[in-house]
Amino acid sequence: MHEIITLQLGQRANYLATHFWNLQESYFTYNEEEESPVDHDVHFRPGVGADGSETYTPRTVIYDLKGGFGTLRKYNALYELTEDATPGQGLWDGKEILQQQALIPQSDYQKSLDAGLPAPTLSAETVRYWSDYNRLFYHPRSIVQLNDYELNSKIMPFEDWTIGEELFNELDKEHDLLDRDVRPFAEECDQLRALQIFTGSDDAWGGFAAKYIDRIRDEYGKKSVWVWAIENGKKVDRQTQFKRDLNKARSVHAISTQASLYAPIIDPPSRIPRSIYLDPRSEWYTSALVSAAMESVSLPTRLRPYHDFEASLAGDDSIHKIFELQSTIVQDGEDAAKSPTKPSDDSDEKEPGSSPIKKDFDLDFTYDGLTCQKSHHVFNQLQVSRGVADRENESGGEDQGILRRKRHFNSEPMFQRFHTTLPFPVLDSFPQNMFPELRSKEKISILAALTVSSRTAERLKVYETLAGRVAGVDERETLVNGLGEIRETYETGWMSDSDFDDD
Repeated sequence: MHEIITLQLGQRANYLATHFWNLQESYFTYNEEEESPVDHDVHFRPGVGADGSETYTPRTVIYDLKGGFGTLRKYNALYELTEDATPGQGLWDGKEILQQQALIPQSDYQKSLDAGLPAPTLSAETVRYWSDYNRLFYHPRSIVQLNDYELNSKIMPFEDWTIGEELFNELDKEHDLLDRDVRPFAEECDQLRALQIFTGSDDAWGGFAAKYIDRIRDEYGKKSVWVWAIENGKKVDRQTQFKRDLNKARSVHAISTQASLYAPIIDPPSRIPRSIYLDPRSEWYTSALVSAAMESVSLPTRLRPYHDFEASLAGDDSIHKIFELQSTIVQDGEDAAKSPTKPSDDSDEKEPGSSPIKKDFDLDFTYDGLTCQKSHHVFNQLQVSRGVADRENESGGEDQGILRRKRHFNSEPMFQRFHTTLPFPVLDSFPQNMFPELRSKEKISILAALTVSSRTAERLKVYETLAGRVAGVDERETLVNGLGEIRETYETGWMSDSDFDDD
């Protein structure tokens, strides 16, 4: 068994992760004759409920600010504890006055799930919190509310990167967060494979995540760490955007060098194809679109049989850690193996023969709105196609290690493709009108990719310039120099030490 522990840091991370967990729950099969292609033990853990019944809950730790959990309670129907209605007052003889915050009423969707009735159609107006469309029960250990800050507070906004650093340091000093929150899940694993982290990167959660990952690396140094770094794509005033961009620069500098995968995700991307309907004001909508790409591209990590996802990410040198997330919704009648986008002069690598490398996707979650040169070099690409039949056999059954060595010898980009006939399920917790042009409203085909390219160097150069102008004197030199060192590894013509060794 190769288990994965998930950490969810903050409101936007929890919107995305809730879609992710709903999808994992949908893959369960209850017919003994039908085995799911998804290995549920990767992300779920067995346990025992309060009444002694067996439970199966996500192996995750969910952090959010005060007021961020909505209607989600720490103790749910599986772990409900009977509390003394009149607890003892101890040594206090006076009259007690209990002040309790008003409970948030359940949404109609949640009421229907609890009653076992057909769920009503959700809308941007009816989803107030990420818990409003959650379909799972979580273990009480998974729910961690941070009471030091309140969600959407105007007095103490949780926005500056350094505030997140300080909060983690304070909490870790008091509680040892890794020991309290992560270790109990890790000790249950037979063979811990990776830690997956959903986090905001352009606010205080970026600083919180950076410190957390420092501790993870100290404790679980050899384990993979996959970071889905969410950036707010909504338009704001110039000053606020400067603050967000500086926070993003700090996150890239502090986290990408520690992670095995660091995927910046603009939520929502600024360019949306006409075949997709999106309400950009609703985090439920925008995170649903992101989840279709993110969940699809990470699908090989939980498919049967075991897939060596880590080797595909490593490429030929294990140096490049910053990946671009891209996807295309395959239209009716198209083949996921073929490029579903319009051909262009620079859409594919110009190599002898037909290259499997794709550059032109309908949705680019990493570089929308950023001016990048059209012609850029791809170092590594991992593609995942799901749904329709894949008539393209790029490897011919040849060993992937041999293929990687051939590509390295021929100075070709590293490439690997995974395919599964398992389609993307459009659940009742998902916006029902997002793909209006597709005939099938319940199952869709997707081509998703993680790409390492020289575009990252351009983005890091922008961050370097910004940090040189905006960052404080105490961090400016370290930040600018650190970003510069990372940038150099994504520039075309850069050679690693292994390249010199090969020569």
